[in-house]
Amino acid sequence: MNQDYIKADPWSIIEEGFDKDQVKSSESLFSIGNGAMGQRANFEEHYSGPTFQGSYIAGVYYPDKTRVGWWKNGYPEYFAKVLNAPNWIGINVTINGQVLDLHTCEAIQDFRRELHMKEGWYQRSFEATLKGGPTVKVKVTRFLSLDIDEVGAINYEITPLNTGCVVRFSPYLDSGIKNHDTNWDDKFWNTTKVTGDGTQAFIEAHTMKTNFATCTFMEAELFLEGEKQAVAKEEEKGEMRITHSYELPVAKGETVALHKFGGYTVSRNHAKDKLTLVAKQALNTVTAMGFEALLAKQVSAWAKIWEMSDITIEGDVKAQQGIRFNIFQLNQTYLGKDSRLNIGPKGFTGEKYGGSTYWDTEAYCIPFYMATKDQKVARSLLKYRYNHLEKAIENAEKLGFSNGAALYPMVTMNGEECHNEWEITFEEIHRNGAIAFAIFNYYRFTGDYSYIPEMGLEVLIGIARFWHQRATFSAHKNQFVILGVTGPNEYENNVNNNWYTNYIAKWCIEYALEQLQKVKDGYADDYDRIVGITKLTAAETEQWSEVASNMYFPKSEEHEVFLQQDGFLDKELITVADLDKKQRPINQKWSWDRILRSPYIKQADVLQGFYFFEDQFTTETLEKHFDFYEPFTVHESSLSPCVHSIQAAKLDRMQQAYTFYLRTSRLDLDDYNKEVEEGLHITSMAGTWMSIVEGFGGMRVIEDKLSFAPKIPAQWESYSFKVNFRNRILKVTVHKEGHSFELDGDQQMSIRVNGERLVVNPSTEATT
Repeated sequence: MNQDYIKADPWSIIEEGFDKDQVKSSESLFSIGNGAMGQRANFEEHYSGPTFQGSYIAGVYYPDKTRVGWWKNGYPEYFAKVLNAPNWIGINVTINGQVLDLHTCEAIQDFRRELHMKEGWYQRSFEATLKGGPTVKVKVTRFLSLDIDEVGAINYEITPLNTGCVVRFSPYLDSGIKNHDTNWDDKFWNTTKVTGDGTQAFIEAHTMKTNFATCTFMEAELFLEGEKQAVAKEEEKGEMRITHSYELPVAKGETVALHKFGGYTVSRNHAKDKLTLVAKQALNTVTAMGFEALLAKQVSAWAKIWEMSDITIEGDVKAQQGIRFNIFQLNQTYLGKDSRLNIGPKGFTGEKYGGSTYWDTEAYCIPFYMATKDQKVARSLLKYRYNHLEKAIENAEKLGFSNGAALYPMVTMNGEECHNEWEITFEEIHRNGAIAFAIFNYYRFTGDYSYIPEMGLEVLIGIARFWHQRATFSAHKNQFVILGVTGPNEYENNVNNNWYTNYIAKWCIEYALEQLQKVKDGYADDYDRIVGITKLTAAETEQWSEVASNMYFPKSEEHEVFLQQDGFLDKELITVADLDKKQRPINQKWSWDRILRSPYIKQADVLQGFYFFEDQFTTETLEKHFDFYEPFTVHESSLSPCVHSIQAAKLDRMQQAYTFYLRTSRLDLDDYNKEVEEGLHITSMAGTWMSIVEGFGGMRVIEDKLSFAPKIPAQWESYSFKVNFRNRILKVTVHKEGHSFELDGDQQMSIRVNGERLVVNPSTEATT
């Protein structure tokens, strides 16, 4: 049974009624972010019940020493922790001297949370009765500014309902925080200065080891019935905390409000000795503007984002809510403003997985950012990998590779591998292929070839060198094999000849050779520079070709399918349909030993290859492989349902495609994997976008033109989306009875719809 307490609404995530067992799940679901920082939806006031406190700053991390019983050559020395940052949102509240705490209140009525995705704010309201009878109405609105991304704002309103009360607000800053997932209970932060300056307060602290310097800051203002109040402030200061308290009597029916502004300045963006000064300037700017004016700017900024990235669905509110939640969280996590940043798997919603970058970015996220923003945003994500090429070469050297072979990390913050599960760190090497594929995919979609001679070719050479060295010639098979790997299906470790890994290795080498020739022919200066840097020779590239042209692929003649790996047919092939539902999810019910011996597939593996390289296989071949592998797939990875939805739509199995779509779009909202309290699955949310645009919309780039094969689930009346294709914005609308296309700009566009050419003129609707 999945959770179902989130109310269906096209533009908001809504929870009604207070349930202590849902607090941590809701802290994830109602998280907010602005690309530079983010926070879980923790209560501002004190809460003594179970909670997962979490505030995060983009790019700030701690290298927590890896905890293993024995060491391995090449093993990462640390696991990068996404750091729980100093807390600026806290506002303790007392009513007539009693602490407002939803865990201990005598009664809570009309509790409601809303995450308003269209306008980018989070609001919580309730009526609370404290011991002795005072009842107050509380409404709290909070957002993180997109315009001034170092600042967040809170409007905390209290209205006594049955009697006048003395209300005391105590906004505070606290740097004495810990991560939930420390390996050794290390101290991650060192607080160096706590300062109060009038109504402003500052805590300067830096991370241990990495020395990211931060200033956490706040300023508060008090209002009664909308009129600003001059109330004497009490200041309490400790080694890691500073509190400003304001107290005033409030008559029955009157509303008192505290406006709190706060946030972080960081040495990633400013000189260390200027952090407090910059924080003061930010506070002065936003307090002069005021809460409502800053909120109005927030609404406007989100309207601009939605103008391009929204997907509308008519006739299915849950499906509509799901896709908007995914798009909203993607934009909260990464906006493309800073090429030093990337898209973490939990974004700003939790600490699990550590690191900021997985292969998810290249495989799933880049298509979303290419199509819904300026292509420079996707180029920044590719530049991020180029900037880490030297580290990727170092990572490979630690494992015994040489001559500039590059192995990109499974998990990283700075290009260095920081994942500490050996079967993934050493064996899930297919991640190299996703990076090469992203370079191909970027050029295919944008038409911008400049990235390859400027940066991308060096990356492709490093990756091709890795695959050349990682392949082993089997005298027995008289072919090249790749041994001891983990494919995308992490429920098989240390297998030989994972088909997806072998296939993408062959493709990477061939693509690198193709681009070498193209750059040699058209960009001679770049070619000479790159060959000089990499010391590439004709003899070496001939060896690459030998590996690619003679790669082994396991195959079953009986089933007429490529085998996921050499030993797949040795397993007891019991389908998921015949698995006791009480045994699900198997990653929570079974031992790892049992999982590894089972036929069950965590996510698309062979089918991931068919998704990337569908033009190299017939639809009939896809259907054969889909029918063979999907029945063994438990979809216990967030990255699985989207790929299967796209392929089911291609096979015209629309009910199955729709079911997979609902699962990917509502993975967190409905908590399919029973883990949402740990944080959201941000990177898979881009796959949700793909399941509509590439799945139902059938969007592809074929022969340098956009192509569509639109289909519509029976549950929908219509749907629409926009794509920015080579700086021209095309709106696609799909109805049950037909399709329409509208183009912004001043140039016509030739597209294909179901294989037929269609010319779309600017500002004129073209229909089929």
